[in-house]
Amino acid sequence: MTTAPEPAATAGQKQLATALYSEVDEKHGVEFDPSGSRLPSPPPSHLLTPQADALEEATVAAASPASLASPPLEPLQRWNESRTTILRYCFTLYAFTVMGMNDGAVGFGVAILGSFGRLAGYLPMMFHPPFPVLPVIMIFPGLGNGVEDSGWNAWVGNMENANELLGFLHGAYGLGATIAPLIATAMVTKANLPWYTFYYLMVGLSGLGIALGAMAFWGATGRIHRESHKSTTGQQRTTTRRVLREPITWLMAIFLLGYVGVEVSLGGWITTFMLNDRHAENFAAGLSVTGFWLGITVGRLVLGFVTGRIGEKLAITVYLLSSIGLQLLYWLVPSFIASAIFVGFLGVFLGPLFPAAVVAATKLLPHDFHVSAIGFAAAFGSGGGALFPFAVGAIAQSKGVEVLQPIVVAILGFILITWCFLPGGYKRGGLENAKENHESIGNDVVVACRWVTSKRTAVKTPLSLPTSVNTASPAEMATISS
Repeated sequence: MTTAPEPAATAGQKQLATALYSEVDEKHGVEFDPSGSRLPSPPPSHLLTPQADALEEATVAAASPASLASPPLEPLQRWNESRTTILRYCFTLYAFTVMGMNDGAVGFGVAILGSFGRLAGYLPMMFHPPFPVLPVIMIFPGLGNGVEDSGWNAWVGNMENANELLGFLHGAYGLGATIAPLIATAMVTKANLPWYTFYYLMVGLSGLGIALGAMAFWGATGRIHRESHKSTTGQQRTTTRRVLREPITWLMAIFLLGYVGVEVSLGGWITTFMLNDRHAENFAAGLSVTGFWLGITVGRLVLGFVTGRIGEKLAITVYLLSSIGLQLLYWLVPSFIASAIFVGFLGVFLGPLFPAAVVAATKLLPHDFHVSAIGFAAAFGSGGGALFPFAVGAIAQSKGVEVLQPIVVAILGFILITWCFLPGGYKRGGLENAKENHESIGNDVVVACRWVTSKRTAVKTPLSLPTSVNTASPAEMATISS
């Protein structure tokens, strides 16, 4: 089937088109070829300079396909994408449960090194060594916990739905910290067993952890990890010095230092505070400690779903403000029942702070830095668990255990201020945008200060009447008012 040729333009139509093209050419400097197609206009004469030529060449080079090519973003791993991943995630839950039992009572290499460290500490404990030996022995379980703490936080923090998964992970830690005192107390008080028999159980759990870790992470070597996770910073090797040069690393470390200090100080001194200041019975005071750790577990399991939907920065800000309010009520209301309720809900809002901070770090730092940065921040934060309870105990000997409460309020206020220096604003997705835009620490604080200053300036600036009104005569003013 042939198409009929278009009718030729008449002489009058061509003459009219030529006249229109000429008119547009004269008015706007636009040129047309005889067929009516628009010709490209030359650049103005003031732009025809060597600098302009260089700029044009750079622009063309920047727009070339080679320069626009960027490495594709690595898709987030899902916890249930394969049986192997499910097994590995379940093992991390088990490892954090044992870790919590250790603290509550008292890659492949990472998967078994943590359990070996705990086993190295628990085996001597079975033979009830003298007390001066105990602090030295407990270094090994602490080493194992530290290795797993950084490794599993970084691994789970890079998964899809990281807030929820880390909530379950740290909830497992809280579960272990909740049941360990109950088991140890029952063994000593009900079964009349020596205190060190609790570590028979811990030896068995650590041995099981070695077997499960080897089975779950068999073949997950460092070489395979490096091949599947290419460098995102252009460097062949990520060193500790490079990680420590990142301000985000230190901000997270200071935040976790205060958080862990608050968590451990409260958990360790609740019983004494309830006995001395709230005049509770021994059993009831012990239950209040269990309620605190149970609150932490519930908060990590439940609020993790809330954190992912409103954004980490806004969520932690709300949780910290709620924690400060509950801590004030726990301190100032002189009732045991009320204090037990307040400290339980305080645990709920303190619980999700650690996992949410880990997720925030993974969103702000390059992928290469995650394990080292989170490991350093977690280790630095663990120092708070040793420093603050010791400091509170030293002060409590002379001033009384009630000094714990204002100290906790002050630390919570400090880490709230520290958290406000995190870039990204308070909207969901702000952390990712801050990473893309290379926002610096304290950017939100600077913006807030400028906004407050502008509002204060606007309030202080007097409103002046128009000149015509200021200079009007009394008769004119009467006319205007009427």
